[in-house]
Amino acid sequence: MENRMYVTVPVTALWTSARAPREIDGPAVAEQPDVEAWLALLDDAVPEGRLGLHGRVLTQLERGEPVLVLDRSDDGWAEVVCPWQPSSLDARGYPGWVPLSHLVAERPEDAAAAPDHATDGTVTTPRVEGTFLEQAGRHVGLRYLWGGMSAEGLDCSGLVHRAMRELGVVVPRDADDQHDACEPVPLEQVRPGDLYFFAREGRRAHHVGIVTAPGRMLHAPENDGLGVILEEDLDADRLATLAGAGRFPGAPHTS
Repeated sequence: MENRMYVTVPVTALWTSARAPREIDGPAVAEQPDVEAWLALLDDAVPEGRLGLHGRVLTQLERGEPVLVLDRSDDGWAEVVCPWQPSSLDARGYPGWVPLSHLVAERPEDAAAAPDHATDGTVTTPRVEGTFLEQAGRHVGLRYLWGGMSAEGLDCSGLVHRAMRELGVVVPRDADDQHDACEPVPLEQVRPGDLYFFAREGRRAHHVGIVTAPGRMLHAPENDGLGVILEEDLDADRLATLAGAGRFPGAPHTS
């Protein structure tokens, strides 16, 4: 039987299973996680450190974010879904595993306010001033982190999701689901704040960037785990996989 709990640590990762963390991931799953120490260990283990998170980490949750606990393991892990991070994997929210020690029954009083309509993933009118593109631009220079959804690191779709959530708006967590949630925009009609989606032939979107001008985007490239959030022109490799553009209905936009 599911019950609601809340993240009590500053940031925790959502893992594919309780067995997914490696020895090097110890600081991330400790009772009091040390994300800075974890990232330092990952960076000392180039290239397998950060790249080794593929297939292990799904996303991150911050203090006060709710989860629905579906099951508990004997070794101190909780199988959860995350209502604030919509996903096609589960209608209730992004599914995965977190250490039970990172959860509490009552929402911390100092946690940030919940986004509007955070339980159903619909796009709503933001409650703070600013545009999506302006908010995303505040993260320029931040290191890429697979599954990253915090001030310690973001991935491409994490940048989109977090910038929207900072405006009080909840959109899907992953690039392919973001693609499905958008209204299609002809490439010749893109405007700042729209999204470029990238996919290999016959595959779902694997990368997303935020249009800053036609043929130019703000995004979080992985670059073998060494990437940072930046604005740049679409190069030949990106143009070869450019699958289309889209716009979230009702999203705060750049005029």
